[in-house]
Amino acid sequence: MKRKTLDSRFRGNDGRRKAGIRLFVTLAVCSVFTGFLSSPVLAEEEPQERIWDHELNRWLTPEELGHLEIYFTEDEAAKVMFPDSEKISRETLTLTSEQKAFVEEVIGWKFPEYTFDVFIGETKGDIDGYAVIQNTIGKHRPITYMVAIDSAGEVTNFEVLVYREARGNEIATKRFNYQYQGKTVEDPVRINRDIINITGATMSVRSASAGVKRVLVLVNEFYLKPRGLGRNVLAANKQEKGFLEVLFGL
Repeated sequence: MKRKTLDSRFRGNDGRRKAGIRLFVTLAVCSVFTGFLSSPVLAEEEPQERIWDHELNRWLTPEELGHLEIYFTEDEAAKVMFPDSEKISRETLTLTSEQKAFVEEVIGWKFPEYTFDVFIGETKGDIDGYAVIQNTIGKHRPITYMVAIDSAGEVTNFEVLVYREARGNEIATKRFNYQYQGKTVEDPVRINRDIINITGATMSVRSASAGVKRVLVLVNEFYLKPRGLGRNVLAANKQEKGFLEVLFGL
């Protein structure tokens, strides 16, 4: 009787050992299998964006696609635009469909935005000027910049806030963007007309110039004219429309 009880105990211990081994093997297999599925080589990955550069005649690298240069925050840029102003306020300019269509007719190209962030510099109750944030596509990515216009309707400053292209960041330098200073809504603001191009950054220069023209029209129509300070301008001619429609894929 005692022998049978001992045998039974041993058989029970052996069963528990086997069950423990099976559990260990199961957990190990699951761990390996889970790691196998999560392997970066074999796991299903999200497709990465691919952009072909016609000038370079190759696909852009992930490093080029992820390129980012930050020069100013919006508030920092506003202070650069109005260094002597006692007060800088911010508001949103919202266009109606009719107003947007009018601006598009004047500048010669269509754009998706209906709203624009505008900074206003003031000193002793007098308006020093207006600075508008712009986002226009460069060669592959949007460029964020700010354009300042004074009460006479002239560009006083141009500053790049964020540049996302791997090439062409020369437009962020004073050596280049000083060309916009003094421009009015009556100027072409176009490459080979009154703006000198940057080799290898033609699309960025064209986009920045088109954005400066848009700011000039926006400020002239919606800020200066209501104060009796604006200028009357004609719509873009057919040649300018064709150029800008090609530029923006319209």
